Amino acid sequence: MMRFAVILLALSGSLAAQDSILLVLQKGASSLAFYKPNGELQATVPVGRHPHEIVVSRDRRYAYTSDNGTMRIEQPGTGGNTASVIDLKARKRVGEINLGNYRRPHGLALDPEKGILAITTELPDQLLLADVNKRAVIKTFDTKGKTSHMVTLQPGGRMAYVSNSSSGNIAAIDLTNGSVKLIPTGQRPEGSVVSPDGRFLYVANRESHTVSIIDTAKNEVTGTIRTSKGPVRIALTPGGKLVYAAMHDKRVEMADPATRRVLGHAQLDGPPVSLNLSPDGKLAYASVEEMDTVYAVSLPDMTIVRKFQTAKGAGPDPVISIPAQ
Repeated sequence: MMRFAVILLALSGSLAAQDSILLVLQKGASSLAFYKPNGELQATVPVGRHPHEIVVSRDRRYAYTSDNGTMRIEQPGTGGNTASVIDLKARKRVGEINLGNYRRPHGLALDPEKGILAITTELPDQLLLADVNKRAVIKTFDTKGKTSHMVTLQPGGRMAYVSNSSSGNIAAIDLTNGSVKLIPTGQRPEGSVVSPDGRFLYVANRESHTVSIIDTAKNEVTGTIRTSKGPVRIALTPGGKLVYAAMHDKRVEMADPATRRVLGHAQLDGPPVSLNLSPDGKLAYASVEEMDTVYAVSLPDMTIVRKFQTAKGAGPDPVISIPAQ
């Protein structure tokens, strides 16, 4: 009976997904691709060179990409200095946000209420705030760390949390007064996710093989979850479970932040570099960039329900599911 229920759950998630479109940011091909859930390519939109991250507006009309200009943060070079603006209905690039002297943009987070886009840059290490309507940078903050990578906004938009990957800490930045507190986490912090009530931030530490639990009232680490090797991107299910991509162990894994225990995993064919959930939280999407493969993992039974290939060399990274338009 339990197995039958799990199969029904997977099927219902699969049927719901058929009414969606997958936005696949192709780092190697410098483009945003529109795919059906079965892997059928519908459209490709060129963006800036080697984009790393993508966010979508609340009304799902626009997407924004960070046009880093290099394939890896370890690679030298000045990189790019734009964030592309894509009209998702028209399926075309309609503009950009010029970042000026701030180069190699990486992490993105959008405050939907204020229309403010938070952008991290690696050269120099900064957090930028851009007005998406004016398509202009309006404020900058020094992250006081090295290799500013991903960014997460606390609900309400007052605090921003930036992963300083090379310096092993999180910059907690008060966006109202510019104050910065550095929170030591682990080796190479990357993706993070905040709880819906804003009380906790969960940070994936790639080379420490841990998730740090940060109390946002104190801005201090109050707990640690031991994970599989190489957690890089992380999300939170509607039921309060953590799901993350473990790059080195080639898996998507789930953990319970309450008990701080790993609950299970789905084994992939290669190292995933991204992790995003479907809007209903039933599916996790992860990409194996070096194999040009996108995976859909059913939650909570942690089974691969679909996978498809992008074009050779496309280098798929983040995948976002939106309703079909």
